[in-house]
Amino acid sequence: MEEKISIGGQAVLEGVMMRGTEFLATAVRRDTGEIVYRKRKISSRKKEFYKMPLIRGIFMLFDSLVLGVQELTFSANQSGTEKEEVLTQKEAILTTFVSLALGIGLFIVLPSFIGGFVFSENKLYANILEALIRLGGFVLYIWLLSFSKDIHRVFEYHGAEHKSIYAYENDMELTPENAKKFTTLHPRCGTSFLFIVMIVAIIIFSCIDFVVPTPETLWGKLVLKLFLRVGLMPVIASLSYELQRYSSKHLNNFFVRLLSFPGLSLQKITTQEPDLSQLEVAIVAIKVSLGENVENATEVLE
Repeated sequence: MEEKISIGGQAVLEGVMMRGTEFLATAVRRDTGEIVYRKRKISSRKKEFYKMPLIRGIFMLFDSLVLGVQELTFSANQSGTEKEEVLTQKEAILTTFVSLALGIGLFIVLPSFIGGFVFSENKLYANILEALIRLGGFVLYIWLLSFSKDIHRVFEYHGAEHKSIYAYENDMELTPENAKKFTTLHPRCGTSFLFIVMIVAIIIFSCIDFVVPTPETLWGKLVLKLFLRVGLMPVIASLSYELQRYSSKHLNNFFVRLLSFPGLSLQKITTQEPDLSQLEVAIVAIKVSLGENVENATEVLE
C-alpha cells in the first residue's frame, strides 16, 4: 500500500499555505470573494534535507521562516483591495526579522536575565524562576494576541488548516462539510512545536548551567548564560522537531498523550472554529499542494 503524502500548513492573511512533498501552495480569498492561489514546486535538494534526522529540524525551521515571509507577503497583497499599498518582500523580511529578534529577547534572553539576577547565587532557583517567566510570558502573549480582530481571523484559518488536513488524513472527500466535522487541534501544529521548544529549552538550559563553569562576577554569569541560551537554540529546535514528530505518531501511548496535552491545550487559543468559506480556501490549498486541479479558484502567475 502506497504511503500517504504528509501535508503541513500555515495560516496566512485570509488564507492558508499547504506544503506537500512535491508542491507548496497558498490559497487566499480576496475581498471580492474570489479564491486565488500560488503554486510552487519544492526542489529535490530540499526533499533530501527533510529526510535527515536532527539536521532536518534546523533546516525545516529556517525554511519555514523564509517560506512564511514569502507566503505572508503574497497573502497580504492578494487579500486586500487594489487601492491598498502592496507589501514588498523587503518590508516583510524586515518585519519578520524584528519580530524574531523581539521573540528571542522576550522569551529567551529576558527570563534568563531576570532569573540570573534575582538568584545570582542559586542555580536551581534561577532556573525555576526563568522557566516560570518563560512559560507564563509565552502563554500570556498568545492569549493577548487572541483579542485582536485581525489575529482572530488568522486563528480561524489556522483551524481551517487543521480540519482540512484531518479530512485528508482520514481519506474523506475534501469538502468543507466533511472537514467541518473534525477538531481544530492537531499534534503537528506549530503552536505545539513552540511549546515543546520551551520545555526542551528549560531542560537543556538547566543541565548546561550545572555543567559549565560559572564566572565569578554577576555580569560574567549573565553574559555566559545569555550566550549559551541564544547559541543553543538551533540544537533545541532540532531536538524539539524530532520529539514532536515522534509524539504525533504515537498518541496512542499514555505518556506521549500526557506530554502532548499542554501543546494541544494551547491550540484552543491559537485555533478558532472556521466557517465553510474558510474551509473552502484551505481545501483549495491542499488540493493544489497535492498536484490536483481545482475549478473554484484562479492561479496567480508570477
